[in-house]
Amino acid sequence: MFDVLVYLYETYWRPDACPDHAHLARKLSAVGFERDEIQDALSWLDGLASSAESHQGQQGTLSMRVYSIDELDHMGEPSLGFISFLESAGVLPPPMREMVIDRAMAIDGAPMDLEDLKIIVLMVFWSLGEEPDALILDELFVAPEDRLIH
Repeated sequence: MFDVLVYLYETYWRPDACPDHAHLARKLSAVGFERDEIQDALSWLDGLASSAESHQGQQGTLSMRVYSIDELDHMGEPSLGFISFLESAGVLPPPMREMVIDRAMAIDGAPMDLEDLKIIVLMVFWSLGEEPDALILDELFVAPEDRLIH
């Protein structure tokens, strides 16, 4: 499913640039994605759209997030640490954080892989039509062992 999401991010600059689900499913199938993978991604994107609607208009005020046991177990320490990093860097306001958590909890398997969480963060930015700044894109795309230290 995450391969489909990355493909959509790279191919369509915004969600409203995507064709309707039926046409998009045909395009994704023609590119070589499996039917189950496509359906999972489209369902997940529907949930992302719903989450964006429910958090629309909320202010980005400071807040403290207390995670439930289920969230802690499901997302794991590396993912929660990354969310905390993005919040402290000022690039993930509380409404977006809640969208990330909502979409992360919709993924099967625990603990969540940090690379999968990074894709979720990227898709939340994408769904809102926002482009993360270059430093955050670096955090989302470049593996730590591939970074050059200046």
